[in-house]
Amino acid sequence: MKSKNHDILITARDKDVLQQLLNAYQLSYISTGRGTIGTGAIIGKALYLLITTVRFFFFYLKRRPDYVLSFGSTPCAVASYLLRIPHISFEDTEHAKLNRKLYKPFTNFILTPSSFYENIGKNHFRFNAYMESFYLHKNRFTPNPNVLNQLNIPPHEKFIFLRFVSWEAFHDIGQKKLNVEEKINLVYELKNYCKVLISSEGAIPEKLKEFEIKVSPEKIHDVLAYAALYIGEGGTMASECALLGVPAIYINSLPLMGYLDDERKAGLLFYLHNQHDILTKAIKILSGGIDYMRLRDKLLEDKIDPTAFLVWLIENYPQSKKILQKNPEYQSKFR
Repeated sequence: MKSKNHDILITARDKDVLQQLLNAYQLSYISTGRGTIGTGAIIGKALYLLITTVRFFFFYLKRRPDYVLSFGSTPCAVASYLLRIPHISFEDTEHAKLNRKLYKPFTNFILTPSSFYENIGKNHFRFNAYMESFYLHKNRFTPNPNVLNQLNIPPHEKFIFLRFVSWEAFHDIGQKKLNVEEKINLVYELKNYCKVLISSEGAIPEKLKEFEIKVSPEKIHDVLAYAALYIGEGGTMASECALLGVPAIYINSLPLMGYLDDERKAGLLFYLHNQHDILTKAIKILSGGIDYMRLRDKLLEDKIDPTAFLVWLIENYPQSKKILQKNPEYQSKFR
């Protein structure tokens, strides 16, 4: 978009490695805080939504953007609605029902992957791709093997990538997860079969510090692309691995979202809950015999390039919205 002389204004929460990635790619942004105020989970998030909505209102009032894009952001939706600025939202999390109820009334167009199994209404459009394909599509990403040198991993050595999350999202409240002892036991069992690397949103137990990955966040997908197996609580990273042709074991008690279920049906993702089953499946995957790259290619053979699709959508909005609503197959031009 910038190469076409469009001005892009970015706002970003201080969450996980988001701002580090923006800095790494030299993208200017305005920080909107950590996503909560104080220490109370629900009350803190509610206060954050209110304060951030006010901040966005005055920011948009000053800068007057033509369009606002967000990933299900209620503050973005409300502020843009009040100023009559079109708000386009992405969504791929079916069980984030509360958040969707908050932003939907103030949103002009909601884009979801075709795998999204809920109908959000007349302003809902399903594009034939996955959110992770915006940055992992073959037209956008080629893994760099040099990252293996940084991790002191020989080119043909197998390694497992583990990911633990912070469990701070609205939809994470009340969900089950691996406890500290289970994480430690799992890692020490897995290391008997191959090298183990760990990435975590929160603090890692002292006994697992030696496995913590030491690589800049913008190179994380290079690492994932060369992994023999992913095991983790993060659905996004599980999907990223599936789209890279890396088998993924997803640990979570939430119902599978549509895009993850697609990947499960394709044989790329395994949805497990207890330590024994996880270890058993991991050992079986590491033993080989399945061409996961072939399964990945089959999953993606009819999918579009969502970045090219989005650029067209924004540059031609609102006419593009009318075209898609009249003829959803128009998107096939972006394969």
